[in-house]
Amino acid sequence: MITYKHEPFTDFSKEENKQAFKAGHDLVENYLGMEYPLVIGGKKITTDERIISINPANKEEIVGKVSKANRELAQQAMDSAFSAFQSWKKVKPEVRADVLFKAAAIIRRRKHEFSALLVKEAGKPWNEADADTAEGIDFLEYYGRQMLELKSGKRVESRPGEYNRYDYIPLGVGVIISPWNFAFAIMAGTTVAAIVSGNAVLLKPASTTPVVAAKFVEVMEEAGLPKGVLNYIPGNGSEVGDFLVDHPKTRFISFTGSREVGTRIYERAAIVNEGQIWLKRVIAEMGGKDTIVVDKEADLELAAQSIVSSAFGFSGQKCSACSRAVIVEDVYEEVLNRAVELTKELTIGDPSDPNNFMGPVNDQNAFDKIMKYIEIGKSEGELMIGGEGDDSKGYFIRPTIFSGLDPKARIMQEEIFGPVVAFAKAKNFDEALEIANNTEYGLTGAVISNNRLHLEQAREDFHVGNLYFNRGCTGAIVGYQPFGGFNMSGTDSKAGGPDYLLLHMQAKTTSEML
Repeated sequence: MITYKHEPFTDFSKEENKQAFKAGHDLVENYLGMEYPLVIGGKKITTDERIISINPANKEEIVGKVSKANRELAQQAMDSAFSAFQSWKKVKPEVRADVLFKAAAIIRRRKHEFSALLVKEAGKPWNEADADTAEGIDFLEYYGRQMLELKSGKRVESRPGEYNRYDYIPLGVGVIISPWNFAFAIMAGTTVAAIVSGNAVLLKPASTTPVVAAKFVEVMEEAGLPKGVLNYIPGNGSEVGDFLVDHPKTRFISFTGSREVGTRIYERAAIVNEGQIWLKRVIAEMGGKDTIVVDKEADLELAAQSIVSSAFGFSGQKCSACSRAVIVEDVYEEVLNRAVELTKELTIGDPSDPNNFMGPVNDQNAFDKIMKYIEIGKSEGELMIGGEGDDSKGYFIRPTIFSGLDPKARIMQEEIFGPVVAFAKAKNFDEALEIANNTEYGLTGAVISNNRLHLEQAREDFHVGNLYFNRGCTGAIVGYQPFGGFNMSGTDSKAGGPDYLLLHMQAKTTSEML
């Protein structure tokens, strides 16, 4: 078994690391507003129509202008990928893995540049941006090593006079639809998992964070990836996305995003279109409504800190974020009051300033949606802190806590994807688990308890893909906590896990009589 130590996070308490990050920030400042072409078959294609990427902390600042694909260009990209696949699938797995290792080394050298770009384009505070970049490096390293483990297939039995083999072969052309919240890590991870498995891909990044994806495509080219294996085609989901999901040459779709879009992709991908000779595979991660359960036998300071950091890190814009705190009634008031105190200490502002814990939310749509849910929360529970937003310069919303929620309240059931956490009281630990399980999602959860029997009960009965004990519910590390959820959280495709690459391949048995 190959062991892997993940890319370390940067210690920004050290002055030399602060200065190195500032140098990355200055570099990004120098290329703000640049134009980025599509990349199809290795060719750079500029279009009249552009996606304008703006800094969500400062709406006046343009991060980049990115050419926008249409259906005609998407068809060109599909033809290019399909052609490139014919040769790429025959390239030795060791060579494909080497491309990932080279790309990881390039990104590691430019780590602070990529992180600073995430500060500008995704509105991530320094530490969140640094973790995003580190996770992207981890995906490259981990999937490269996983491919080396899988390259010889799996052992099957043979009989006298017969030799049997069980090998993995790539699927074909995949469509990668990546999200804005982990604009580097998930975008890079989903893309390279498909590529190292021998597939060719069409990358359609989120429209609010296309520049970091363009920079990643440049890195893959520098690392030696052949033309046409990775095609960069940002565009509208309704035009380009639907067209590619429906396309008869699309073999699989790898999607990270909302439940609404994910279920729509899943439904469309089930249709066999004219000329299609396979059933499309869908790899989907679709969000969550994640709960931290606090037992009466618990470290209550740890509980409050875990809730606040998991709820408000990156403004709650993580599918793993804590949006519900379910607390046994014996300690409810103490944990709630401490969480409010900790929230008062949080700073919010431009994430370029390392002193700010929280930056903006993603865009106007996100701002409007979250503020609407805050109004709903005011009618469903008691507003303890926050509840205010300001979109005059950037999209800023104060960290918000509601208390006294009914388990079936809307803000206890619906994914808000912002800095809002709802507190609910449970009579006992059994009821706390019932409430934790009462959503249609099943992504992450955490239990804060010193009762071993209760932890084991949760291990069995708390129905989520990633369950954490005595810590927050965010921050899965590649190779350590493979990440993916149950129910409407997606297809439980465990990113950063030992079987993730298998989703991008199919098994072939050959049997020879001797």
